[in-house]
Amino acid sequence: MSTLPDLKPGRVISNWQPEDETFWNQSGKTIANRNLWISIPNLLLAFSVWMMWSIITVQMKNLGFPFDDQQLFGLAAIAGLSGATLRIPNSFLIAISGGRNVIAFSTAMLLIPAIGAGLALQDKNTSYFTFAALAFLSGIGGGNFASSMSNINRFFPKKVQGAALGLNAGIGNLGVSVMQVLIPAVMTVAVFGPLSGDPAELIKNESVSQVWIQNAGFIWVPILLIAALAAWFGMVNLPGASFTSTADALIKATGLTLIGFAAAGIGAWLLIGLKLNMWIVLPVTILACLGLMKLVPGAIKTSLNAQFAIFSNKHNWIMTVLYIMTFGSFIGFSAAFPLLIKIVFGSLPDGSINPAAPNPFTYAWLGPLVGSLIRPVGGWLSDKFGGARVTHWDTIFMIACALGVAWFIVQAREASDPTQYFTPFLLCFLLLFITTGIGNGSTFRMIPFIFNPQQAGPVLGWTSAIGAYGAFIIPKVFGEQVKAGTPEYALFGFTAFYVICLVLNWWYYARKGAEVPC
Repeated sequence: MSTLPDLKPGRVISNWQPEDETFWNQSGKTIANRNLWISIPNLLLAFSVWMMWSIITVQMKNLGFPFDDQQLFGLAAIAGLSGATLRIPNSFLIAISGGRNVIAFSTAMLLIPAIGAGLALQDKNTSYFTFAALAFLSGIGGGNFASSMSNINRFFPKKVQGAALGLNAGIGNLGVSVMQVLIPAVMTVAVFGPLSGDPAELIKNESVSQVWIQNAGFIWVPILLIAALAAWFGMVNLPGASFTSTADALIKATGLTLIGFAAAGIGAWLLIGLKLNMWIVLPVTILACLGLMKLVPGAIKTSLNAQFAIFSNKHNWIMTVLYIMTFGSFIGFSAAFPLLIKIVFGSLPDGSINPAAPNPFTYAWLGPLVGSLIRPVGGWLSDKFGGARVTHWDTIFMIACALGVAWFIVQAREASDPTQYFTPFLLCFLLLFITTGIGNGSTFRMIPFIFNPQQAGPVLGWTSAIGAYGAFIIPKVFGEQVKAGTPEYALFGFTAFYVICLVLNWWYYARKGAEVPC
């Protein structure tokens, strides 16, 4: 027999039984939905601040900031490295500090990079190190996804988890598109009046316009404050977290976040300071983060040890690879798409500026938009037909779309008028974004069927953490291949990886007689 949940101090619910239909219909559904609809805008803002460098770098190039293309791609990559690394401790934060505490705390922390970017962008002489540090701090937003998904997963019964996770992630992912529309708009006006600071002058086709590029950071400040307060006063902590008080929860959350920053800092130093290959930097960064977390004493260590059991399950690693394919592609392409448009179509074969070049700000937001909107459909299709089957066919379409984008890049580079290939390039890339969104929903839907409830939350967080390294890998690979003059090679490499994922999913989950059909 179920009982209604009571709130204990610190907004902790004393009893939570979502699989009990009586409990769910009497009170559970209302509480779960309230937490979901507060979680969604908080996650949307997290994506916006994390990915804002994809637009900021384009305008920095337009305004003549003294950085080359590889450095500008590097800022998006640094944000990706930091955000993905922070997802590792965030994967385990909910069980330690509670959902309401973590969501409100991490949203408030986003004020630091938002305000910092607004201040730094007012001066073209700001050092590259400063911008790199701010991109690094914006990774807080990337980390938030792991804790948000782990939190929402616990609120809903299995029969609707696919839809709930799809809504949280899908609308949350819309933060990339919202940002890519909002930032170009607010950069054209002094939104905050005298507080906006002085504008920069943008010269294009012999016309001069004023640009408040600093608004790319400042615009998020009031919105973040509202969202953090909504989470603090409107969300609840589910039972089972290991904190003893709100202060204890926030201290633990701060400590694990600092561990994530320390590991990401090691990675950034290896990448920028020692200029090591990113395929060395990535495993070192991940191992450093896990190693530092293992050193934490007391109750946190006990909780982490229980959750670290997922690492002995081979399906955790297989699902991690599959989620790198889907979400890693989505977030990586989102970070690289605007600058890629400018570079591929912004110049003529002789190196001169293309006067008919498409404006990246006009089109870049469409990719993350369609990828985000379609994600809940991926969850819904998986509820109906099975996650593995949806993932199988989705991966086949991903392979075809990636090869199509690569082909149009080659045609544009060799054409006297590159813009004649822009429309098919854009359509093919949008289809690629759609496939990443469907795959995001289908792979996440597979996890609750493969793992028991105790492991499903940490696995959701862990896979999202490693998948987020796509935001580091894809801009970095594109930057290197653009410098070499062969950006299509990046897509050929991604395609080869998709083929490996197709085989893994088919063998373990999709074929007749698979080890874990789902």
